Amino acid sequence: MGSFSIWHWLIIGLVVLVLFGGGKLSGLMGDAAKGIKAFKNGLKDDEDDAKSKKDDEPKA
Repeated sequence: MGSFSIWHWLIIGLVVLVLFGGGKLSGLMGDAAKGIKAFKNGLKDDEDDAKSKKDDEPKA
């Protein structure tokens, strides 16, 4: 009763495949990948902005 067997996971996978279909599931994964890439690019832009602001400050 502690963990699921391979048969439980196969049945869950089959139900998910039937509910979402092959095309919808791959579309969702593609959208998730695009979101992750956009998030990483946003973090990179923030780091670049922070570096440029640090370089622009006058040194005393």
